[in-house]
Amino acid sequence: MRRTKIRNQDLKKIGYYEVPLLKLAGKIANKLIGQKQSSKEALLPLLQDLLDHPDNYTEPPFDALAQKVKEHQPANDLKRQDEAQYELKPEPLPYPVFGKEKIEAGAIKQMDTAMQLPISLAGALMPDAHQGYGLPIGGVLATQHDRVIPYAVGVDIACRMCLSVFELEADYLSKKRNHLKNLLLKNTCFGTGKGFEKPMHDDLFDKPVWRETKVIRDLKRKAIQQIGSSGTGNHFVEWGTIDILEDNSELGLPKGQYLALLSHSGSRGFGANIAGHYTNIAMEKTKLPKHARHLAWLDLNTQEGQEYWIGMNLAGEYASANHHQIHKRMAQSLETQPLKMIENHHNFAWRDQLADGTEVIVHRKGATPAHENEWGIIPGSMTAPGYLVQGKGKAEAVFSASHGAGRQLSRNQAKKTLDEDDVQRVLKQNGVTLIGGDLDEAPMAYKNIDEVMQMQQALVTVAGKFTPAIVRMADKEKWMGRGKGRRNEKTGDISFNET
Repeated sequence: MRRTKIRNQDLKKIGYYEVPLLKLAGKIANKLIGQKQSSKEALLPLLQDLLDHPDNYTEPPFDALAQKVKEHQPANDLKRQDEAQYELKPEPLPYPVFGKEKIEAGAIKQMDTAMQLPISLAGALMPDAHQGYGLPIGGVLATQHDRVIPYAVGVDIACRMCLSVFELEADYLSKKRNHLKNLLLKNTCFGTGKGFEKPMHDDLFDKPVWRETKVIRDLKRKAIQQIGSSGTGNHFVEWGTIDILEDNSELGLPKGQYLALLSHSGSRGFGANIAGHYTNIAMEKTKLPKHARHLAWLDLNTQEGQEYWIGMNLAGEYASANHHQIHKRMAQSLETQPLKMIENHHNFAWRDQLADGTEVIVHRKGATPAHENEWGIIPGSMTAPGYLVQGKGKAEAVFSASHGAGRQLSRNQAKKTLDEDDVQRVLKQNGVTLIGGDLDEAPMAYKNIDEVMQMQQALVTVAGKFTPAIVRMADKEKWMGRGKGRRNEKTGDISFNET
């Protein structure tokens, strides 16, 4: 982790203009960096969030800064607004909203703003949508073919699903439940800043692309340390059974029930640092009105744009390698190989075409690619089923579907309103063993996945149903602060978890 100090210039780039704010923000941030509790790359997104949501930061070390932001907000916002160089369209372009009755107003408002960007050409909102930063989670945005928006991809670049289907009888799970639980404990690693003591080698690190940019070179060591591991939040690895509903020659699996392993994680600290670095550059280069500033874009014809594109795609390969290592460890422990492995990103940007042939960059932030016959995985919650799906190629939806059930309670709401005993009761009712996890990932924090699937019948065909049985997530961590950027008291790490 680099210990580069945060300068006034860095703070001005993300919207701190008033001198009292500059001084205090710099003092707090550089103290954390000096104490090796965080890095410049991790703190800048957190400080951006604090500027927009000061009420979320009520505890040390950020409470004093939050109070000062509120005191100086009018004057600071005027200076931020003066910086805007691009105007938004008067009205958003029309776009479809799937399952609108289940989507919060904040997510729709964010999508409206995205569709007012001068570079936006098409978009859609998936039925699991909820409010995020810039583009809402569940938002799909097609922009001009040479414009990419880092925050429309997301902080966890290439957050990804991976499913392995094994040629073992489904009752193997009930017979070997403790064995499978122990395999999860042995072969997975979760948590902020965590990684295996002896990471497996991966051929990915032999590729010359790791020398392409200084940012990538500086992050290679972190990437090697965290290969094959998973983060916090909604990341998981779980055993369950999958029911293949019909014989499918493309899938190559006969109808029936199989033992399966399902994982959800992304590009770890490597991707998060790529996202933070180039989001800051985009916001410096592309000045937008305050409420749209997280939608700042990079021009792919510039050095910065090309660097982000290279970094984003490498983060995609890295996220895939993380999953492959998890599944390889499990297969080796089972002394077998999967019959089939299926995977897909849901935080990424792709070169694509609209139905009329227009070349675009399609950003899917918490959305699954669903071109015709394209395979994807849409999970539920730790007790709800997930679905193996095939896309129908719906042009109106920009060839996309949901990436999961979607939250109905924010992380803070879940922790304030849900009860540990109720969670344990729901787990028991559904026959699920949970290792780790916290109240913000409780089943009740999520929408009903079957209702979500009903709302997108026009987008995907369901080919299989996965039922979770043994779930591993990050252990409960004690955090300081109530914002989405939080400091772990035990490790000192600061994380910024959007979803």
